[in-house]
Amino acid sequence: MSPEPRKPFAARVFDAVRAIPSGRVATYGDVAAAAGRPGAARAVGTLMANAGPRRIPAHRVVAAGGALGGYGGHEAEKAALLRAEGITVVGRRIRGFAAIRCEI
Repeated sequence: MSPEPRKPFAARVFDAVRAIPSGRVATYGDVAAAAGRPGAARAVGTLMANAGPRRIPAHRVVAAGGALGGYGGHEAEKAALLRAEGITVVGRRIRGFAAIRCEI
């Protein structure tokens, strides 16, 4: 029996993002590491910007240090989605980032 082929990077990224629970966040770098490519944070950002309507909670992926990061140019929408999950967003940053950052 041959081993199962490894999933493409994009599929691993989407699986990692789906694993982020509501009310929690992970950084682009966290997602890259979980997908097996530490250091590929920019690639994760590109995938999130182009995720489209895949039922991917891309709004839960943020920049290092708790900055919102991009959201296809719709940062206010990203902030609103995070607030709807109980996350406090002040300006362009998440308050209490360390407490809601999850390991994936």
